[in-house]
Amino acid sequence: MLTDTPGIHHVTSMVGDPQENLDFYADTLGLRLVKRTVNHEDVLRYHFYYGNGDGDLGTIYTCFPYPEEPPGRRGRPQLTATSFAVPPEAADYWIDRLDERGVVTERRERFGDPVVRFEDPAGTRLELVAMGSPVEPWDEGPVPAERAIRGIHGVTTLPVDPYQTASVLETLGLEQVAERDDRVRYRAAGDRATVVDLLDRDTGFGREGVGSIHHVALRADGDDLREWHDLFRERDLLVSRIHDRHYYRAIYVRAGGILLELATETPGLTVDEGTEELGERLVLPPWAEEDRPMIEDQLPPIDVPTPGRRDSDDG
Repeated sequence: MLTDTPGIHHVTSMVGDPQENLDFYADTLGLRLVKRTVNHEDVLRYHFYYGNGDGDLGTIYTCFPYPEEPPGRRGRPQLTATSFAVPPEAADYWIDRLDERGVVTERRERFGDPVVRFEDPAGTRLELVAMGSPVEPWDEGPVPAERAIRGIHGVTTLPVDPYQTASVLETLGLEQVAERDDRVRYRAAGDRATVVDLLDRDTGFGREGVGSIHHVALRADGDDLREWHDLFRERDLLVSRIHDRHYYRAIYVRAGGILLELATETPGLTVDEGTEELGERLVLPPWAEEDRPMIEDQLPPIDVPTPGRRDSDDG
């Protein structure tokens, strides 16, 4: 019996300038840089992981900086937005904070929850959902803990075949819990990062590039990964081999054109760094360690934010 996914493992996007990305996510949004590593498919590119203080799964948002790539375009089949959970009364604080930093915001309401929509410097669509979360925020970041981001809330998908996407989500154990207009909400059974919204919308086709969300990863039991792979192949879905990503093992499957990853919860982000040292140095997968001098020479220099600075709570 395959184990249902408890929710989102991480979300990954393609961005532009690495320093601009660091400044926005670690300073403006107040997330902790929990892992500074490289893209396994291209070790001369950074891969940044952001999250809460402990780097808990369900809080992790990762970025591939590709400063030379052209901008992407939202459309089918893509993930069109990532939402983060903030405390219920924090919406006004975040609107003021983002406005002070020149970030244009839009206030919305979705399924009863206040939503603040905006874009990062690469043009990636982000949302803050003021609905709370059991996850503890990072308490050494620039945002006061009572206002800080608690982790991922969910993602919005815009597939070419919403029925196939819905079928795969249901196979993974997500349940349809709400529907409004052309948006259908699916929810996993866990306690955090559980929402996947599916848009049934006739729009133009997107283009992958800077500002586009590359994939969403869902948590999977490590013992089930081979069975999930075989099940998707039996259903004639495009599924990858099992990849060793050092911090987890993973497979990738296309569902209605949307790239979904199933990622194991172990060995975890502390396999090569203690919790207190997360993000402080460039860590490489073991197979790339012998090339460290070349990799470090080719990667662009960056200024890593220093923990401990706290902005005033003006909200």
